[in-house]
Amino acid sequence: MQKFARLCCMAPLFLLLGLLPFALAGHDYGQALSKSILFFEAQRSGYLPSTQRVNWRGHSGLNDGKANGVDLVGGYYDAGDNVKFGLPMAFTVTMMSWSIVEYGRQMAASGELSHAMDAVKWGTDYLIKAHPQPFVLYGEVGDGNTDHYCWQRPEDMTTSRQAYKIDPSNPGSDLAGETAAAMAAASIVFRRSNPSYSNELLAHAHQLFEFADKYRGKYDSSITVAQKYYRSVSGYADELLWAAAWLYKATNNQYYLSYLGNNGGSLGGTGWAMTEFGWDVKYAGVQTLVAKFLMGGKAGNYASVFGEYQQKAEFFMCSCLGKGGGNVQKTPGGLIFRQRWNNLQFVTSASFLLSVYSDYLTSAGKTLNCQSGRVAPSELLSFAKSQVDYILGDNPRATSYMVGYGSNYPQQVHHRASSIVSVKVNPSFVTCRGGYATWYSRKASDPNLLTGAVVGGPDAYDNFADERDNYEQTEPATYNNAPLLGLLARLHGGHSGYNQLLPVVLPMPKAQPKPAPETKTAPAQVPSSAPISIEQKMTTSWNDKGKTFYRYSTTVTNKSPKTLKSINLSISKLYGPLWGLTKSGDSYGFPAWINSLPAGKSLEFVYIHSASQADVSVSSYNLE
Repeated sequence: MQKFARLCCMAPLFLLLGLLPFALAGHDYGQALSKSILFFEAQRSGYLPSTQRVNWRGHSGLNDGKANGVDLVGGYYDAGDNVKFGLPMAFTVTMMSWSIVEYGRQMAASGELSHAMDAVKWGTDYLIKAHPQPFVLYGEVGDGNTDHYCWQRPEDMTTSRQAYKIDPSNPGSDLAGETAAAMAAASIVFRRSNPSYSNELLAHAHQLFEFADKYRGKYDSSITVAQKYYRSVSGYADELLWAAAWLYKATNNQYYLSYLGNNGGSLGGTGWAMTEFGWDVKYAGVQTLVAKFLMGGKAGNYASVFGEYQQKAEFFMCSCLGKGGGNVQKTPGGLIFRQRWNNLQFVTSASFLLSVYSDYLTSAGKTLNCQSGRVAPSELLSFAKSQVDYILGDNPRATSYMVGYGSNYPQQVHHRASSIVSVKVNPSFVTCRGGYATWYSRKASDPNLLTGAVVGGPDAYDNFADERDNYEQTEPATYNNAPLLGLLARLHGGHSGYNQLLPVVLPMPKAQPKPAPETKTAPAQVPSSAPISIEQKMTTSWNDKGKTFYRYSTTVTNKSPKTLKSINLSISKLYGPLWGLTKSGDSYGFPAWINSLPAGKSLEFVYIHSASQADVSVSSYNLE
């Protein structure tokens, strides 16, 4: 169970350079991915399914919500205890979903996509139950005080299972906002495989966003028992933007685009420059998502505001690399260090953002601007890889901080279920205090292997004590693992050259690729004397499963002395997505954020497909 985080900047960090970010030998990222997903099955509450692979666990929490007249059976225990905390659980679901949205193809290639989607659905099934009415959301089952007094298997729980909710009289915008984000992100995951479930998730997401925005307040002021464990230090403004960003990504609804554009300043999206991302502080995640919208041509009329979001996203990236202002601290062994208590949560979440932003920049043909100068996108991925490698054992102690990975990993995990003999082996009841006397104080390895769990990790000097009572370092958490799903899938997939600005389709179809034609870079056929010139160039290419994709940049320039008031472009032989123009019927015109083009000015649009350049010509125009 994680204590609250604080908003602050960090001390300097020097970049651990890795010039070969795609030389991925040394660790079996595929195996680590499989294990990291398996951990979520050990955290399950409720009736376990027949497909359960962690077979030392049993059914638990079967009366959750009964005293409150609602079914709250299911969901996840957050860490080494038996409480279900809504805020970190929803964040976990959001980050698992984001992992799949970005790297689902790589998960499918490794055979883990279905397991990852099962992990998301176990969380969303519970979140749906926890939202029985539009403006009611249950945010906690059990409480930390009574839970920590006992050391029992989940199957033996005798502690309070009181449920706590937010409603219009007792609001919680941060909790409702994060849950809306989780529902929206997960709706993308299931859009193709289970469209009715995806639509159900979206309906909950819309309602929860309205609840969060209309009835504003911090959830821990309403659910006060959460304050000692998951206090909302950053408040709820970041979660409102986070939810809006995910709803825009899931729906393309202009309302959410406008919300991000109009509230970026007042809610801190364009103001907060962060060096931390996690279950409490979402700003860096919001800023990274909005930067993707901007680079993908989806900013609409808010390009300038979204540019401010992107500046803050790049502050975060540069700070992690040690090349910006207010750089993050690192250990002598090169690990990002934020705090002693469960530091690895910040390492995995930051590394995920570094990975996706690296791919966004590469897809857009851009570089990162830091105080020290321009940085290639590959450096971001290289640094993220160094953090994962540290977790998996490349550190001064040669210790893997993922249980069950490698030969030297924590044996005394601060985790009730894994530290007590399985109910399947010995069903004898374990009492509240008896568990402490018999199992907690036992100086031996856990009887059950908590495969894939990422523990809290080492201190600021790379020191680590593998002791069960050292909860700051040996307790795992679901939100430690959630960002790792995508990151490990990315590293396991290697440099396949896929484009993260393409529309999301999960899972990838398995059609046989056709041979790609030879690409050409040449101006479109427009007479030099024409008042409007069109020039095309291929800016990057990549290979994915035998098929070569090309990104083309097309510049339209007004060469006349007059203002171009309207234009209709004809584009044929286009076989992929296009950004930067508005389509009307069979022709294309100015994008939504431009209504004219002054003399000598240009506009750019881009498109991606697996063919030579499209044919672009001017159908009509109006000069005034």
